[in-house]
Amino acid sequence: MTTPSITPEPPRDCPLCPRLVAYRDENRRQNPDWFNGAAPSFGDPNARLLVVGLAPGRTGANRTGRPFTGDHAGVLLYETLIKLGLARGRYEARPDDGLELVDCMITNAVRCAPPGNKPETSEEAHCRPFLTARIQALPRLKAIVTLGDVSRRNVLKALGAKASAGVSGHGAEFDLGPYRVFNSYHCSRLNTNTGRLTPAMFEALFARAKAYANG
Repeated sequence: MTTPSITPEPPRDCPLCPRLVAYRDENRRQNPDWFNGAAPSFGDPNARLLVVGLAPGRTGANRTGRPFTGDHAGVLLYETLIKLGLARGRYEARPDDGLELVDCMITNAVRCAPPGNKPETSEEAHCRPFLTARIQALPRLKAIVTLGDVSRRNVLKALGAKASAGVSGHGAEFDLGPYRVFNSYHCSRLNTNTGRLTPAMFEALFARAKAYANG
């Protein structure tokens, strides 16, 4: 579990993971106008629903500074949240589009963009205290949606459980401490283009999670 010295949000230039720092510096040299830092969580500080992704995409949150903003994965996520009343406004794939989350927050298991979108287990471990602190800082939190196995594994560990605890697979749900965890496939281009994850599947899972959070 977290210690009092850990805050819910790491500093933008977090130094904990040498490989991610080097990748961040490389992106900064190539694209100095990008955010290029540990992407902060986004949403309602009184949220009852938390969405946990994998890590910022290089041209997504690493570029824009807002989770799931600017890359393919964000389109389905934000359109689903808007449709279900968990967000208001219009998603335009930029952090100044005025979009607001309603009773919902989005964060990532790893806050800095990893090469190839694949964080190492040591990087997950270094960043996990921030995830624990983020969860603990939401006083009304009831439901957590995990996007992909890496997210699910890190949420479990962040809450003091074994990575093998709970139930895996899209659509599975289980209780962990005071929270209910809802598993989803990640809304990546690979999953949506192949039909492994459809908009209807995604919306149905979020509708269940919202209903539980509001119950």
